[in-house]
Amino acid sequence: VQLVESGGGFVQPGGSLSLSCTASGSIFSIGVMGWYRQAPGKQRELVAAITSGGARNYADFVKGRFTISRDDAKNTVYLQMNNLKPEDTAVYYCNVDQYTSNYWGQGTQVTVSS
Repeated sequence: VQLVESGGGFVQPGGSLSLSCTASGSIFSIGVMGWYRQAPGKQRELVAAITSGGARNYADFVKGRFTISRDDAKNTVYLQMNNLKPEDTAVYYCNVDQYTSNYWGQGTQVTVSS
């Protein structure tokens, strides 16, 4: 399974960005799809996740600002990020479960700065 992310970039505080991640390859039954981030000098942390049934889980620091969604017909997970803050600056990684395997994308940089 390969994951390709897109949508990162540079935005001013208060702005919005939308990330997407599409899975390809040996796709049979994707389970949880999620987004993590890692800022310089910090550990990778969960941002949001969504199960195959549509249940969503958000980190407290993004609740009310970020929305995760998925399109199973396209094997794609999205992250809509609104009201971005400088502390949201990080490399954002897509993560996908399929049966007992776990896969990571290559990461996409999000920079929030004035």
